[in-house]
Amino acid sequence: METIDEPFDLRAVLLRLGLCAPGEPLSSEPLAGGVSSDIVRVDLPGRSLCVKRALPRLKVAADWRVPVGRSAHEAEWLRVAAAIRPRAVPALLGYDACSGAVAMQWLAPADYPVWKPLLRDGHCVPAFAAQVGDALAAIHAATAGDAAIAARFDTGALFHALRLEPYLLATAERHPALATRLHALVEATAATRCALVHGDVSPKNLLVGPDGPVLLDAECAWYGDPAFDAAFCLNHLLLKCLWTPSAREGFLACFAALERAWLDGARWEPTAVLAARVAALLPALMLARVDGKSPVEYLTEEPDRERVRRFAAPLILAPLPTPSTVAGAWRDALRGTP
Repeated sequence: METIDEPFDLRAVLLRLGLCAPGEPLSSEPLAGGVSSDIVRVDLPGRSLCVKRALPRLKVAADWRVPVGRSAHEAEWLRVAAAIRPRAVPALLGYDACSGAVAMQWLAPADYPVWKPLLRDGHCVPAFAAQVGDALAAIHAATAGDAAIAARFDTGALFHALRLEPYLLATAERHPALATRLHALVEATAATRCALVHGDVSPKNLLVGPDGPVLLDAECAWYGDPAFDAAFCLNHLLLKCLWTPSAREGFLACFAALERAWLDGARWEPTAVLAARVAALLPALMLARVDGKSPVEYLTEEPDRERVRRFAAPLILAPLPTPSTVAGAWRDALRGTP
């Protein structure tokens, strides 16, 4: 059984990690984050850092509980990714096993804005999306077929609890007609183990840095199917077409740029095979973000949610061959809508 110190003693964590001196003044400020962790900015004399602590129960309406030991895997992912693309991740400052806390470099929002609100406001830059695809492909390619990395990230049970069950299996419960196909997709994804997967490549977890994208929140890290990372991010670009309709063509241009850059860097298996797996996951993830345990917060109108359902269901049953064909079908489905 995992044990975590209670209550959380931030100073004790920093002392154990050698990140502050006894009696040194410090202040902390809670940060808005995702649903799975508490995150604080810590200010010390002349320096700042970020401390993140995984929660045992995620902050969603459903009762979604996940082992807090996932923080150790996030810290390990940061170590591996930094060796491949050091500017694409915040520097890891330490992992405290007693509290399950990860300390990392503080990246000021003025210099590293989050990609999600930029997209919400219609700031669509395909060149940046291509950098995201390139960075992902670099991490996937560098770890593909690496038995040592696979052993360090033998976290299939955690990935199931964080991604496959709450997204795809929970959606199958809501849609019995799609259940057989969604269960098969879960089994196929779980059985594909070929590269290091981040697991939560979402615009909310991507910073737009001066040197390109910076990836955050790798709690779902798993040695598995890299197609999941690509599909997870591409899915958000499709759904945002309903969030900011005036920027639809910009979102689809970002989709195309990310897809192209990622597939160009995918040297570990035939492109057509990999693209087909992404295309199969895309509609399933679209539906999951409407009817799974973690629906996107910005699709608040039932007509928008129903539009996703009508689009996704047929493509779950009969997948298209490539991500670009899914995007093209989505553009056609939205044509003429406000």
